[in-house]
Amino acid sequence: MSNTTLCLDIGSGTQDVLLYSPDMEIENCPKFVLPSPAIQIGRRIEAARLRGENIWLHGRNMGGGVTRFIRAHQKAGLTVTSSRSAAYTMADDLSRVTESGIELTDNCPDGFTPIRLTDFNEEWWRNFLAAAELPWPDKITACAQDHGFHPGQSNRMGRFKLWESFLNEGNGRPETLVYETAPAMLTRLADLQDDIAGGPVSDTGAAAVLGALFVDEIEQQSRETGITLVNIGNSHLIAFLLFNGRIHGVYEQHTGCVDGEKLWDDLEKFRCGCLSFEQVFDEKGHGCLTLDLPAKANGFKPTHVLGPRRGMLDGYDVTFPAPGGDMMLAGCFGLIKGLSLQR
Repeated sequence: MSNTTLCLDIGSGTQDVLLYSPDMEIENCPKFVLPSPAIQIGRRIEAARLRGENIWLHGRNMGGGVTRFIRAHQKAGLTVTSSRSAAYTMADDLSRVTESGIELTDNCPDGFTPIRLTDFNEEWWRNFLAAAELPWPDKITACAQDHGFHPGQSNRMGRFKLWESFLNEGNGRPETLVYETAPAMLTRLADLQDDIAGGPVSDTGAAAVLGALFVDEIEQQSRETGITLVNIGNSHLIAFLLFNGRIHGVYEQHTGCVDGEKLWDDLEKFRCGCLSFEQVFDEKGHGCLTLDLPAKANGFKPTHVLGPRRGMLDGYDVTFPAPGGDMMLAGCFGLIKGLSLQR
């Protein structure tokens, strides 16, 4: 394999992985669905709890799915300490971490078991790929969910300001959602980018939606008429209005706040520019923003749905694409598509 790219879609339960080479048929590129780093590290914390060991967390800001294991450790009457850099995994405001009973220290206390937090452990990946007799990649790219660091304001409000900037100042080009340099406020992605040696990174939802454009027929359709792309994740869902290479609207909600009927109603309003930011935000979502919608987009009626909870829209007028033949790897294919559009 030559010119290989290791693509990682890091979720709360799994990390979906593609070792991509343009010299191979996509069906023959190695693919993996593995436990997420949060689950892997959580199991190490759980093992320390069962042994009755106090722990010291160090390393990076990573996916928050690991925090339930940390809380279980505390509930068992054991002590948790943390370096400042690792503590951002638990909260942007470190005073909330100390108030929860976790002491911040950049050195491991005597007798404590060190646990490293990271979304990407290079040593682990080198061992994994070597065991599979696969080459170390020429490049690594990754996506993960990142609410961003927004001190003094709502994470939901702060995250949506990123979308406002993207639509109004970034011209809504979907390929720019794959960052050569992560925005400073996306602290998890910034740490992840450091760990993968500076490779491109993206938000998980954006990468999954880009994955739909990996399907040639969908990309071609988007040039001819407006389309609606939806990714329904386990905890977040996101939708884009796309026409002629530009995103004209973003809608983001928490999956648990809607059912199929409610989501479809929201999408119908979204497509005509009738869904307000305030309505979505008040319903515990992130928000909604649409630009002036072009008449040539014809109402963005064709709707393509991805994600593990896509069955929520089963029975509605939608299609369920499988980019590269594997829906679970939509985010990985989205990373590849985004990078190709940047060239």
